[in-house]
Amino acid sequence: MNETIFTKIINREIPADIIYEDDLCLAFKDVNPQAPTHILIIPKSPISKLTDASENDQDLLGHLLLRARDIAKDLGVEDAYRIVINNGETAGQTVFHLHIHLLAGREFNWPPG
Repeated sequence: MNETIFTKIINREIPADIIYEDDLCLAFKDVNPQAPTHILIIPKSPISKLTDASENDQDLLGHLLLRARDIAKDLGVEDAYRIVINNGETAGQTVFHLHIHLLAGREFNWPPG
């Protein structure tokens, strides 16, 4: 995987408003929020997009979702939030480092997009 802006955030080469970190992942506020609460949760290991994840990534992917749950609770939005993973350019992925969007604080429509 090529170095991305998220890799630079992990390596502390560029600043971010980090709200959570552990050995496997990092979570920070999105600089272009689409909701009052908009957090990005990224793995520290290089996975370009969900399609590129392997069976060996199963525990990591579960870890990311559970951290999203915990972060939502910590932010007081545990009863109403949306989780989004864009996979590929035509699905809206702009940074090719797997990331989960945690969005909350406004009403969301269905279907999205």
